[in-house]
Amino acid sequence: MPNFTAELIPAMVTPFNPDGSIDYDKVKALAVYLTDNGCDGLLVNGTTGESPTLSFDEKMELVRTVKAAAAHRNVKIMTGAGGNNTAIAIDEAKEMAALGVDALLVVVPYYNKPSQRGMFEHFRQVAQAVPDTEIIIYNIPSRSVVRMEADTMKKLHDACPNIIGAKQSYPDMDAVSEITALLPQDDFFVWCGDDTLSLPMLACGAYGTISVLAHLAGNPLRELIQAFKQGKPQQALAIHHKLLHMGQELFFLPNPTVVKTCLAKRGHMGPTLRAPMLEPDANEMVRIQRLLDELNTLAPQAV
Repeated sequence: MPNFTAELIPAMVTPFNPDGSIDYDKVKALAVYLTDNGCDGLLVNGTTGESPTLSFDEKMELVRTVKAAAAHRNVKIMTGAGGNNTAIAIDEAKEMAALGVDALLVVVPYYNKPSQRGMFEHFRQVAQAVPDTEIIIYNIPSRSVVRMEADTMKKLHDACPNIIGAKQSYPDMDAVSEITALLPQDDFFVWCGDDTLSLPMLACGAYGTISVLAHLAGNPLRELIQAFKQGKPQQALAIHHKLLHMGQELFFLPNPTVVKTCLAKRGHMGPTLRAPMLEPDANEMVRIQRLLDELNTLAPQAV
């Protein structure tokens, strides 16, 4: 079984000061808050963390900060690492691995649209460069354009045992089923990468979820996962129905605009985003306030 066994993993936002610099004190506080509210893993430097706007030095410092904040908690730490340049991805993976993270989330190369053979070679080289660190494939064709197929994942897992799972971020239950049918479920985990699909993917054999909504409703999501795994599908479905609209509303603006604004309104951080992300306008704020009101009926604010 993999070492990285976290089931509910928020893709952490990155709090900024008004001048756009990282507010590391708020990063620490957010890590503690999330682990106190249902999350047993933390993903740093994901898309929700505005990683495209972060320097590599900032990414490294974010990992150090979150690791320190979670040092005495039973929580697994994952960091985003990778890109569409294999040589750079290898160098960055080595440096991140040296920080002692539990896993690296490595995205399928975007923009240059590699073939399945190209994807295999990219991940093989990265995995073999950090043989003692577990790697999770980030399969997100909405951003990468191409997607990795189940057969390629199987070949990679056979060639590189430290490739232990995939984050599936597209609404294709057949694809999830193909992965869980082809790869051993006790040795290769699938995490749902779309909040509204957590329960459907669990039903297709997924292990857990990498979530944006967990920032705001971590405990209900934890209850959903536990209910499903304990053989209580109706209880899990009832929670899924309660969370469905909230999960949809988090993405009516480019992520992480909505979740970060909600967190700011709840006092966890300032509202600053880095360009090209923009803070919501007045009309958008009305819709976000309705979302917060809905959230407060399910998961009252607990700072």
